[in-house]
Amino acid sequence: MSGLRVADFDFELPEELIAQQPPAERGSSRMLVLDRETGAWQDSVFTELPAMLKPGDLLVLNDSRVIPARLYARRTLRRDREKPTGRIEVMLTEPAGKDQWHALVRPGRKVAIGERLVFPAPDGSILLEAEVLKRGLYGDRLLRFAPCSDFFAVVESIGHVPLPPYIHRDDAAADRERYQTVFARERGSVAAPTAGLHFTPQVLEAIAARGVEIARLTLHVGLGTFAPIRVERVAQVRLHRERYTLSEETAEAVNRARREGRRVVAVGTTVVRTLEACAQRAEGGALEAHSGTTEIFISPGFEFRVVGGLLTNFHLPQSSLLMLVSAFAGREHVLAAYRHAVEERYRFFSYGDCMFLG
Repeated sequence: MSGLRVADFDFELPEELIAQQPPAERGSSRMLVLDRETGAWQDSVFTELPAMLKPGDLLVLNDSRVIPARLYARRTLRRDREKPTGRIEVMLTEPAGKDQWHALVRPGRKVAIGERLVFPAPDGSILLEAEVLKRGLYGDRLLRFAPCSDFFAVVESIGHVPLPPYIHRDDAAADRERYQTVFARERGSVAAPTAGLHFTPQVLEAIAARGVEIARLTLHVGLGTFAPIRVERVAQVRLHRERYTLSEETAEAVNRARREGRRVVAVGTTVVRTLEACAQRAEGGALEAHSGTTEIFISPGFEFRVVGGLLTNFHLPQSSLLMLVSAFAGREHVLAAYRHAVEERYRFFSYGDCMFLG
């Protein structure tokens, strides 16, 4: 598989199939069910997921919570300047130590090292200030924020939902709730773990009633999930690192399921990457509770040690996430299923429909 090209994961996608809004009701999405052994598919709906799961399965969720990471700032070139000018979009991407964050800024060419950014509230008051410490590629900056009593509370009050770049509209009030899973708990993501957006409390109750065990882990999704791949060969792909936590309870649940030969079903590619990264770290042994970061890249030829089932949304052409799904179910099977999804007018990407691969 080392000879695969990124272009080998391309497919034709009409722009009108890219979902711009969530479905009218959470949980009402369509679901394409793919048998990864045979490549056979069937059209279904998400509310049928409990019936697709087997008693004894372990369903693993990502409980990361999206923060309103898109902020708007104004530049001040000198500390004694009275009137800040020039609106700058600042997208928080990853914490980098006490009071420091990596961020993407637009327009990046205007924001130099040493500049001070101020973040006004709607009434004009300045609630946050930051100094630019370092400058990286593609608009990346390292910011140091002035200490405040509750940084996340301020971000919640002035920030905007960081909708993906293929959603061509401004965020709306409804996105505060709909671009968040019902089980979100640990804040830190700047993009939603979108496979989890379909779940409702009622579906989770039906899954538990079927005898399926449910566990949670945390992987904070970064903007790297949307970064275009700028190399030609799959073997050259490198991903951004993302932070995760595997709890003692979940590590033991996964270890127990593996010992007993029960299937581990991942809700989303973030769960796949976390579990498989933890399995690599364990070097064939039992998973251990810990926190860390991972840059794991999963493509065809990867040996899965933990995950035996996957619920996921439909992904971008030539993306690392499509490569992960292809590694799990076979590139030809997946691309054939995607072509069927296009023909049947499934909705794609974050607010779109989903696939269950078992």
